Amino acid sequence: EFKLYHYDPSFILAVIFIALFSVSALSHLFQLGRSKTFFFIPFFIGCVFEAIGYAGRAISAKQTPDWAVMPYAMQSLLLLLGPTMLAASIYMTLGRLIVFLDADFYSLVPIQNLTKVFVIGDVLSFLAQSGGGGMLSQAKTAGDQKTGQNIIIFGLAVQLYFFAFFITVLHVFHRRINKNPTKKSLSVTTPWKRLILVLYIASGLIMVRSIFRIVEYITGSNGPLQSTEIYIYVFDAALMCITTALFNVFHPGRVI
Repeated sequence: EFKLYHYDPSFILAVIFIALFSVSALSHLFQLGRSKTFFFIPFFIGCVFEAIGYAGRAISAKQTPDWAVMPYAMQSLLLLLGPTMLAASIYMTLGRLIVFLDADFYSLVPIQNLTKVFVIGDVLSFLAQSGGGGMLSQAKTAGDQKTGQNIIIFGLAVQLYFFAFFITVLHVFHRRINKNPTKKSLSVTTPWKRLILVLYIASGLIMVRSIFRIVEYITGSNGPLQSTEIYIYVFDAALMCITTALFNVFHPGRVI
């Protein structure tokens, strides 16, 4: 039987994460405006997507068991796409850090192409996930639902591949600049090494979330991950909340 949810969504959990992502989003808006780090606008949008997504879940919780399609579609699509927007700014942060440290020659990918390569991958992932999510939210049959899930899995796999490549590029750059520091890296007083650590942590969190989502869709609507609500809060909501808060605490504007 085709159902929008295989459990009764929690109103309390949804409201908690609406509040957390809203606070993070407002903080990021203030921080990017103050530091003029406009490449972090996608990150802010990602926070907004997350907050609105959990608002959709809160609405659905109040509609149980007669769920309307619109709130379900809203949460399904925006919670898929939020991390993609976060990723876009994370990719751009590394490119700007490399340029800031005059370390272009330490980049595994030519610096003029670095951001382009990852943003293209991010856009491809975004389009696949949005297309699959749109199809899934309008599915009338189990077959339509399966098709939407397969497209989403492809989009998530693309995201996972590019994040694995990104971490490789980050690690190579980190190893090279530690071995042979540039004059700029030795002279600047901003804590750029801490920013690299933050990039590692954030990338790892988004990768874990992407792996969870892939397994969730592979196991299907009757699998334990889609039929038990707590998993989405542990392996998606909490991880993405930590990611957004991490950049609130250590904003790239402090370094570049």
